Amino acid sequence: MTLKRRLAMILAVVLLAVLLYGMGRLGMTVEEQKKEEDTQEEFLFGHRDTLYLWYTDEALTDFLNSAAVSYGQYQDDVRVVPVYTPGLEYLETINQASLKTEEVPDLYIVSNDSLEKAYLAGLASEVRIPEGVLPMNQVLPGTAVRAVTYHDKQIGYPFYFETSCFLYNKTYLEDWARAQLEAQRDQEIAQASQEQADNGDVEEEAAGEEQAQELSREAVEAKMEEALPQTIDDILAFADVYDAPEQVEAVFKWDVSDIFYNYFFVGNYMDVGGENGDRSDSIHIYNEETIRCLRVYQDLNQFFSIDTKEISYDGVLQDFMDGKIVYTVATSDALLKIENAAKEGDFNYAYGMSMLPDVSEQLQSSSLSVTQCIAVNGYSEKKQMANDFAVYLTQYAADDLYARTGKLPVYAGGSTYDDPNAAAFLEEYENSVPMPKMIETSNFWVELEIAFAKIWTGDDANDTLKNLSEKIMAQVLGEEYTEEYIDVPEPSEEEEAIEEIEEENSEE
Repeated sequence: MTLKRRLAMILAVVLLAVLLYGMGRLGMTVEEQKKEEDTQEEFLFGHRDTLYLWYTDEALTDFLNSAAVSYGQYQDDVRVVPVYTPGLEYLETINQASLKTEEVPDLYIVSNDSLEKAYLAGLASEVRIPEGVLPMNQVLPGTAVRAVTYHDKQIGYPFYFETSCFLYNKTYLEDWARAQLEAQRDQEIAQASQEQADNGDVEEEAAGEEQAQELSREAVEAKMEEALPQTIDDILAFADVYDAPEQVEAVFKWDVSDIFYNYFFVGNYMDVGGENGDRSDSIHIYNEETIRCLRVYQDLNQFFSIDTKEISYDGVLQDFMDGKIVYTVATSDALLKIENAAKEGDFNYAYGMSMLPDVSEQLQSSSLSVTQCIAVNGYSEKKQMANDFAVYLTQYAADDLYARTGKLPVYAGGSTYDDPNAAAFLEEYENSVPMPKMIETSNFWVELEIAFAKIWTGDDANDTLKNLSEKIMAQVLGEEYTEEYIDVPEPSEEEEAIEEIEEENSEE
């Protein structure tokens, strides 16, 4: 047998052995494979305690993996394993994993409105702030602390938030401000020239025209501030005097079909669960101020005809980026979307964010906010380790959160809020109403959205709000409930009554 044939036979035997080994591996049971993986993990991480962190938003994957690695370097006796867990029955899945598997989710990310359900199921425990770390109320906005407080206990670590803010086209406002100042300047020059001409000062008149200077940046910015509305009435007043460019289709347009962008109209006067959103004995939906706010909302349909069936948030934001809208209401996702569009050359304007305007000079506004937080599982046997990592994740690692995910951290100790547009969201968040936690009112937002839609299209605000309150109160109390009717005169009726009183006083 030649050497060449011997080598060929040896190679064939080796390949056959590899093939048989591979087939054997394929024939291994899941349990056998799991044992082998466990052996490998024991070899690599056997000296470490493992924490399992569950989450549902895939956009967090890279950030959480990076934070887990950096924490492992900082705390070399703990390994954190992020576990992406999609699904609608998120808390139920956590509950099943806690009861039936060895890999208990030690901590997980959940929205603050689910905390009552989690706590009552034993899936959220009271936080244990590590020694040497300042308490939440000294480092976080009050809104964040209220969002995770349940019956005077803090049962989660605020992580990141969402709320709505006022988005405006800064380029349009600058053009408007400059045009206003130029017109004012020209008028003053013309008036001065006329006075000089009347006095025979022809040389001074010419000199005055030569001295007309370029408008200062400070003057333009100050005028722009005037165009930023403090109330809804200011928006209407601006719309009356604004000479809009041809491409502008609406001065103010927002998604009137979504309660998240409408809630600021009633948020300051509608109480659902008290300060912390956890008290079923503190529900005040039907009141005079809320009725007045909803009437202002309804009147806007006369000025900004928006079809609730045709409108969508994505469509509104696209219209804004196309230069068709001056003002709108947006959530924080708009920041990255606009920045990315600008990089691609699809957004050719400057823009800004500010707090939402009040309903009127007498009626204040407050937006709705949702806080995503870290809950420590009550079934975990490593609660203090989980608490330690929760603090690390929500405070020390939070500075990278916005850059990597586009989500705004609750903790403001990093550089995220050096950006004034991001800072506007934080300011709005501090003034917002946290989403309530009560299980009994879980459908309130759907019902309120329906009520807003009815009022927008012409239903009586008083009657609609009364019916909504009676429905929610019946749910909470478990029995039929009737609100006492509140007689709130229409604005026109109030004006007539005031005129009558003034006439009577003048006659006396």
